[in-house]
Amino acid sequence: MSTTLDPTDTGVSTAAIPVTHPLVPLQAAEIRTVKQVLGDAGLLGETVRFVYVGLEEPHKQVVLSFTAGDPIERRARVMLLDRATGAGSDHVVSITERAVVGSVQLDSRTQGQVPIIDEEFEDIEKYLLDSTEWIAAMSSRGIDPAKVRAVPLSAGVFGHEDEVGHRLCRVLAFHQDDGADLPWAHPIDGVVAYVDLTEGRVTKVIDEIELPVPADRGEWDAAPHGAPAPRTDLKPIEITQPKGPSYSIDGNEITWADWTFRFGFDVREGLTLHTLSVADGGVQRPVVYRASIAEMVVPYADPSPVRYWQNYFDQGEYLFGRYTNALELGCDCLGEIQYFDAVIADEQGEPRVMKNAICMHEEDFGVLWKHTDMFNGMAETRRSRRLVISFFLTIGNYDYGFYWYLYLDGTIELEAKATGIVFSSAYRGPEGFSTEMAPGLGAPFHQHMFSARLDMAVDGTTNTVSEVDAVRVPMGPENPWGNAFRQQKTVLATEAEGARLADNLKARVWHVTNPNKKNYLGQEVGYALHPEGQPALLADPSSSIAARAAFATKHLWVTRYDEAQRYPSGDYVNQNPGDAGLPSYIAGNRPIEGEDVVLWHTFGLTHFPRPEDWPVMPVDYAGFKLKPVGFFDRNPALDVPSGTKKSHCCSGD
Repeated sequence: MSTTLDPTDTGVSTAAIPVTHPLVPLQAAEIRTVKQVLGDAGLLGETVRFVYVGLEEPHKQVVLSFTAGDPIERRARVMLLDRATGAGSDHVVSITERAVVGSVQLDSRTQGQVPIIDEEFEDIEKYLLDSTEWIAAMSSRGIDPAKVRAVPLSAGVFGHEDEVGHRLCRVLAFHQDDGADLPWAHPIDGVVAYVDLTEGRVTKVIDEIELPVPADRGEWDAAPHGAPAPRTDLKPIEITQPKGPSYSIDGNEITWADWTFRFGFDVREGLTLHTLSVADGGVQRPVVYRASIAEMVVPYADPSPVRYWQNYFDQGEYLFGRYTNALELGCDCLGEIQYFDAVIADEQGEPRVMKNAICMHEEDFGVLWKHTDMFNGMAETRRSRRLVISFFLTIGNYDYGFYWYLYLDGTIELEAKATGIVFSSAYRGPEGFSTEMAPGLGAPFHQHMFSARLDMAVDGTTNTVSEVDAVRVPMGPENPWGNAFRQQKTVLATEAEGARLADNLKARVWHVTNPNKKNYLGQEVGYALHPEGQPALLADPSSSIAARAAFATKHLWVTRYDEAQRYPSGDYVNQNPGDAGLPSYIAGNRPIEGEDVVLWHTFGLTHFPRPEDWPVMPVDYAGFKLKPVGFFDRNPALDVPSGTKKSHCCSGD
């Protein structure tokens, strides 16, 4: 999928992947077909915009039973917005049959709205300049409205009757003195505008309080600190693979070491991984059918009248995959790099190439295993390496990187990296809900909560999930000296039982095992999900955000596989009143023991900003691991060769 551009084709890649497998990503020609089919069906018009276009993946069993040469029906899912009416719709298009095979008209009062599009944001400052209330609020502060940068943000749902059924956003403002100035350094706090995106007007301005606009500039090299002199004591680190990388690429299928998987790219989820399997004794054994980050929400802690509503679903409300960066060698990735372009649909329904959207490379990862033995003289060391496949995006003020790692010992890891610029406010004092980062400049407390959807297939699709705790054994006949502790395993038998919290005091993990497959010791083969165990959603359980981001109230949810259940907060997140997604998925409380199960894992950061996070935040990390537990009969990395003499880590003859 690494592509070249044809200048005669408006920037759309001509190096398409042959559609030889159901999970090959949508191609540019297929996107054009989708648009034509919808137009022929009378579903398009001058005011209709494409919000989402993605591959409608077949049912898992269809994919697993597929063999090369079988016929492939290609389908796309499409969300449309009529800007003139605010009406949203959801369609399934058969590309193969060139027909619309499913359509849903959204009821905005009960289901919410389709995601916000860029075109809507582009009009916001014009709407503000047409509002006498907004102009008056700026004038009372002595601010030239022409130097105000509007930040339109998702509205949420807070029980305001006059907002029901309306397509809205809420707008905070920042002052920008000149083209080089960083507006985030100058929040115009105490005032917010409510905008009806369909009517194209400001419906309300809440002017709570006039607060001083912080004056210090925020560019990383600006006064009062200025740019530090570049360091001269850091010598180059050069990473080379003179014989090339160890992976092989066939379309969207990757093989590396014992691992084989496919990758995709979805404008809502970003990078997706599919059919991950690991070779063991010449047999490819499945581990995960599909893995993705299926949602993320950033809830803020400031309860003031102009900020209480701040909580953003960067996927369900904004489709964060469309903001993916074009990665650059030596900056985002380092070493022997393979880039892949991604093709998405723009708001006119035309294919658009996102250059270098995905980065893949190998990297050294220290010691894999090592022992020096006092009895037999063994002195062996093996170095670890991992395959990295990643993407990075910028959405508003924040930048996020998502890195999937595959290891030689069978471990799978996801690491989310958060950087960029923290969302700023005026600082209201130490009793408030923000940190002072610069004179008069605050940064409200907030969380970054991610939901990983892990469609498991541990040695097949018959899996059982158990909660495993470390527990003390009470002192007594079984434990006379008080030193004993053991594992306590509790099978999660139903979906209601599968909604769980992490507990680091118990070293809690969750085992996904296959009751039909045993290792040579007679144990069920499995993988363990190791959570970081950071706080779940800190908002009050009765709050709006707790209802809308219910997934974030638990670290784990386990559901029966259902091809229609893709997103933890439901299909339509924007202005959805809540209880969609996982609460509705588990309402039937289906049995999950020995079934085809999906894990939904919540992880993330609780951010109390520091002065060190300004003006640009150093990367903060969050993630999880999937580690084999009884999946292999012994250490699967015993075949890794020792380092050669005269290498980076060895010297001598």
